[in-house]
Amino acid sequence: MANKVYFVILLSCISASIGKKYNSEEKPEWAKKDIRDFSDADMERLFDQWEEDEEPLPEDELPEYMRKPPSIDITQMDMTNPESVLQATKKGQTLMMFVTVANKPSKARTEELTKIWQAGLWSNHIQAERYLIDDDRAIFMFKDGSQAWTAKEYLLEQDELKDVQLESQTFHGKKPDVRNKAVRDEL
Repeated sequence: MANKVYFVILLSCISASIGKKYNSEEKPEWAKKDIRDFSDADMERLFDQWEEDEEPLPEDELPEYMRKPPSIDITQMDMTNPESVLQATKKGQTLMMFVTVANKPSKARTEELTKIWQAGLWSNHIQAERYLIDDDRAIFMFKDGSQAWTAKEYLLEQDELKDVQLESQTFHGKKPDVRNKAVRDEL
């Protein structure tokens, strides 16, 4: 019985909200249909009508493509350092970095090393998501692209890193110690 009462109240609210927009003679054809007969386009129109009176989302809750880019003061930048200019322009944008592990490791070893490197980045307050794409390659994705350059410097210090690709540039790591490859793969 209580369910029926709630259902009746819900239907009256829906009809009242539709009724506010149009008189019964003014309703468009799609609004006169039974809701069970609505097409996808009709449902989309109903959804748009429902959201007409909604307040807009705050800036930080909008998807990245709808946000305003951060303002950049070019007068304060060191134009002689192209990396700092790139870093400033990528602030607040998603950025991906490709990382290759040296010595053709197994997939398990790559997983282990990149997990350690990701933990090191997180310890330095650099938020990076990690995705393996090959036995010896991974993608590090940064929500704030300006952090990628700090992460690049950290990763280049790692012994078993072959290279890092960031913004179409390849940065090579230290020369890996090939003699200990068998020992590293056993770990």
